[in-house]
Amino acid sequence: MSIKTSEIPVGVVGLGLMGCSITTCLLMAGHPVVAIAPISIDMTTAESRIRKHFVKAKEEGMVTEDPEFYFKNLIITEDYAQLKPCKLAIECTIESEEIKKVVYAKIEAEIAEDALMTSNTSAIPISILQKMTKHPDRFFGLHWAEPSHTTRFLEVICGDESDIKKGEYLYELSNFWNKEATLVRKDIRGFIGNRLMYAMYREAFYLVENGYATVEDVDRACRNNTGYWMTLVGVFGWMDLTGVPAYHNVMKDLNPTLCNDTGMPKLIDDIVKAGGKGVANGHGFYKYTPEESKLWEETFADFNYDIRKLAMKYPFDIVKQKLAKMKEEEEKGEKS
Repeated sequence: MSIKTSEIPVGVVGLGLMGCSITTCLLMAGHPVVAIAPISIDMTTAESRIRKHFVKAKEEGMVTEDPEFYFKNLIITEDYAQLKPCKLAIECTIESEEIKKVVYAKIEAEIAEDALMTSNTSAIPISILQKMTKHPDRFFGLHWAEPSHTTRFLEVICGDESDIKKGEYLYELSNFWNKEATLVRKDIRGFIGNRLMYAMYREAFYLVENGYATVEDVDRACRNNTGYWMTLVGVFGWMDLTGVPAYHNVMKDLNPTLCNDTGMPKLIDDIVKAGGKGVANGHGFYKYTPEESKLWEETFADFNYDIRKLAMKYPFDIVKQKLAKMKEEEEKGEKS
């Protein structure tokens, strides 16, 4: 299948942090983008956010053109009728089934029947959301990670009624977005990435709340162990690299002791009930001054570009690439 992104207009509905970074990613890939602001305030913030992404991306060598080059392919509007030519629509609104249902009706009133619809939900099963649409077979989850234009992560999720062939098309299309996507062929709440991460979050709360370690201790352990190798390999690749039998032995004794509580951890419940949002308002698991919050946001932006450069040196097929290069050099040597 021949794919030309310039011939695939994409609609992005919802222009918060993720909607803007997804829009940036799609523009980088050459798509014409119609960015819909479901709430009016997005009209005043979206352009500056997207422009800021492109300025930083050029500084970091991800793109070579100025923002205006990409903005020629961008329409920011509140008018859903502008979605008519789009062959793919990506919903990026808040995690509310009621709001999403209203948005889907507005999208489907405009796009063609053969256009694909997706949601960037991270929590609601796709099989539930697709029942809110007229054509559930064309509906999928596209779960991105923030910032979407720098990370390699993407999950393409099929619901119970999704056409798997269309899911495979989205998976193929994601290669043009510089993603190493996961095609989730069977729907499950939280999908793959979140289920793995929330198991870790739950254990982290258990360790802190039961006095085994502090918040700082847990974060330090994650940064200096899991955080070191996860950019290179996933959990199964790590076990292969470091010896499968060792993990088999540990699991026999460790698994029965791991937290399996289904309740809300008190630590996070207390913070949220007190209005804490984290870096955004200086009140989270750590305390932040306004200056610290600003510097953390800037540091996070710098980190995303730095870690991307490192990660791009080690794609998932790095060993296959090395083997192919070795074979090519051997063949050249034989000919000479």
